[in-house]
Amino acid sequence: MAPISRSDLCFNIPVLSDRLIFHLDMDAFFVSVEELLDPTLKGKPVIVGGPKDQRGVVAAASYAARKFGVHSAMPLRTAAKLCPDGIYLDGHPELYRDYSRKVHDILCRFSPKVEMASVDEAYLDMTGTARLLGPPLKAAHDLHDAIGRDLHLNCSIGIGSARVVAKIASDLAKPNGVFLVHAGHEARMFAGMPVRKMPGIGRVTETRLHELGIRTFADLEARQDLERHFGAYGTAMAGKARGQDAGGWFDEEIGESAAKSISHEHTFNEDTADLQVLETTLARLTEMVARRLREQNFEARTIQLKLRYSDFHTITRAHSLAEPTASDHTILTQIRALFHGNWRPGATVRLLGVHVSGFDAQSNSIAFDFDGSERWKHALSAADRLRDKYGESAVHIGSALKANIRERTHENPAGLRGPRRGELEGHEGK
Repeated sequence: MAPISRSDLCFNIPVLSDRLIFHLDMDAFFVSVEELLDPTLKGKPVIVGGPKDQRGVVAAASYAARKFGVHSAMPLRTAAKLCPDGIYLDGHPELYRDYSRKVHDILCRFSPKVEMASVDEAYLDMTGTARLLGPPLKAAHDLHDAIGRDLHLNCSIGIGSARVVAKIASDLAKPNGVFLVHAGHEARMFAGMPVRKMPGIGRVTETRLHELGIRTFADLEARQDLERHFGAYGTAMAGKARGQDAGGWFDEEIGESAAKSISHEHTFNEDTADLQVLETTLARLTEMVARRLREQNFEARTIQLKLRYSDFHTITRAHSLAEPTASDHTILTQIRALFHGNWRPGATVRLLGVHVSGFDAQSNSIAFDFDGSERWKHALSAADRLRDKYGESAVHIGSALKANIRERTHENPAGLRGPRRGELEGHEGK
């Protein structure tokens, strides 16, 4: 099934549905932005995510790199084995953030209902726009042209009667195409597709499905015992196989939504038991989380620590505050208490994470409960302004200055509109 091109489409083909959804996916977004900075990268195996000898993950890979089997979310060290001569880049998160906002601005010209599902993909509810923008395929190609003309970037657009249909269609449109699935034809169109192509199905679920003899969308739709094996998720999978938005996030209306939690994690390049390294890392992670709290105009009540040892044993511990906060100092005080209450002195640590949730709207002034609070409040405000102007690494406060942590290119950046599944997460590798 090839993407529909301008040369062989008919703009007047009707879509027999009251609902019309577009899913836009920027093609190799981070790599494409890097190519704008350095045109000599075009056509070469480029991997964005960090040095190939680190424990991080691939944030994006050029199509030339994908020919070697490299793909996003793959460990960098695995990518290095598959593509040793690739060009490995740290990337420019601030620039990706800027281009993501520019993409959002263009999308808002086409629909008032836009949701950035991540930094490089978005959903648009195009229902009722035909009178103004024309038939779906015309509107999609006009949007495609606007992205290319204004930003010099490629994208793929899927069109369908539901979120899940549009998302699958955009994958079929890659690279740099448009694909429409007519309402009522979803089950027939998707019947032979492997189950892994369904949004939400990962490697573990795929393996379980294969064990049950389920390999395609048609197999999913035909089975009557999915709920027995998978609970409510089984019913949702069957619905998606029929082209229906079913289960969790896919049931929600398209639109910008506020985060329900914010987290940052860091996987050390080498496991460590150095207390100073561990504490400065927690300070930096706290600083990043608190920054995003203030960016979203929230205060958090629940503070959670994630601690993973070298043997991959992982614990999470949480504490609820009497009053919500967006203060680095208050969050770090609780995180340190949780850490020292659970870390086995001398035990080597692989990963640390800081997570906050239970949000309240931020009050007019952040609550501080220690001496010098007014000076601290002014210091945080000044630091945030500097980060707005010069980037996340422009300034650090206190012990976080010594932490060797940088913002990863695959993090969901501060200020991203409509965060995916209501969360802002920054994962420093797995």
